[in-house]
Amino acid sequence: MSKKHKHDDHEEHVDESWLIPYADLLTLLLALFIVLYAMSSTDAKKFQDMSQAFSIAFNSGVGVLDQSAVVASADQMTSKDRTKRNEDSDSTQSRNSATDLTKQEQQKLREKEQQQLEKLKQKLDQYIKQNGLTTQLETKLNQSQLMITISDNALFDSGSAAIKSDAKELAVSIGLMLKDYPGYEITVAGHTDNKPINTYEFASNYELSAKRAINFMSILISTGKLDPKLISPTGYGEYRPIESNETAQGRAKNRRVEVSIIRKYVDLENSESVTAGPASS
Repeated sequence: MSKKHKHDDHEEHVDESWLIPYADLLTLLLALFIVLYAMSSTDAKKFQDMSQAFSIAFNSGVGVLDQSAVVASADQMTSKDRTKRNEDSDSTQSRNSATDLTKQEQQKLREKEQQQLEKLKQKLDQYIKQNGLTTQLETKLNQSQLMITISDNALFDSGSAAIKSDAKELAVSIGLMLKDYPGYEITVAGHTDNKPINTYEFASNYELSAKRAINFMSILISTGKLDPKLISPTGYGEYRPIESNETAQGRAKNRRVEVSIIRKYVDLENSESVTAGPASS
């Protein structure tokens, strides 16, 4: 009897310590499945792909979650996508309407500006006709500007940039007319023929043409009280001729001052001239 009790005291029990890491593994898998389920609510396609991958890995032949849940989630996403597409379509239509309205407004502004510049051109042409200056001045209105071209002999003596006393009235009159059309950018450009000049005052045609532009611009600013920030002089010398310099008539055409009133609203789709030509007689 004593031997039997001794044998029972030394009997070994089965080792169940493996249950602890197994339980940990199940806990981690449960956490993973919860994360996957949460992902399925935002991206059904991604969740379905991952579910199939786990299914293959565990050789279960069945997705991690019930297939019906995936289908339902995918249907919800499809409905959301459809709603979002409808919202985007409505937003696009609203933007298109706003764009059309902007184009309409721009068209109205261009039409109003066209009327203003045509009115200014009529005033200039009337002044030119009344003062017998049709051979010395002309106006031209196109899609970019209203240009007043003045022959140099109407303003200056040969080789000089000083405005002749009887020509100052012309500059003053133009300045007073421009005064009624504020806000426009204005350029004053001087041009010469190709006959070289080298005097004490002017070393080249560049200096001569620039000084003529500056002097004429000064009268426009002082008379019309024009904004100096919107008006600028330029001297091009002989390098922008409008006629051949081979004849005296051509050289006379090239010696000129151009006053350009620049449009604020330009129709880039149509660059053809609107109203062009010499002053009406």
